[in-house]
Amino acid sequence: MDILHLVNRMEDLVDEGRRFFTTKYTVVDEERVLDLLDQMRMSIPDEIEKAAQTIEQRDRVLAEANEEAARIVQQARQHSEDMIDEHDLVKQAKVRAEYVVEQANIQAQAITREADEYVLARLNQLEQQITGYLAEVRNGIEDMQYQEAAAVEAAPESDVIAAVSEPVPRPIINFDRPAQAPIGNGS
Repeated sequence: MDILHLVNRMEDLVDEGRRFFTTKYTVVDEERVLDLLDQMRMSIPDEIEKAAQTIEQRDRVLAEANEEAARIVQQARQHSEDMIDEHDLVKQAKVRAEYVVEQANIQAQAITREADEYVLARLNQLEQQITGYLAEVRNGIEDMQYQEAAAVEAAPESDVIAAVSEPVPRPIINFDRPAQAPIGNGS
């Protein structure tokens, strides 16, 4: 599964979460978050595999360039051998063969450099994506841990509120007997 799709799902999960009143904190379904994180962990090897495929593609291009260079060199050698009978033609053939070999080497170096730059750019891009995803996951973990700590700190306040809201017992007054009146502080 595409890692960007999973990040979007994580964002949707946070958007669906319940917000604490007058705070920036959101309660999210822990099971769903953990499931998405597991899916992300499984998706990252896919991204690494894509990078490996890019490297393999570079190696194929290099191999093709080397084969082309070898083919050009072989053609130049064959050409020079065919013209060995005539001295002036032999000199020209050697010059031409050297030129072709030099051009083939220049082309091979250019292809190698371009392939290396392409692979490096892709790997840097992948590193940035993975770093971003890792930062998002770490932030999510820190938010979850902060919310747990806040919930633990908030618990004593709820005990105080519960204690204050409990009814205070009052003495029972019997109005059947008019002589009895509520007893105050004993005076």
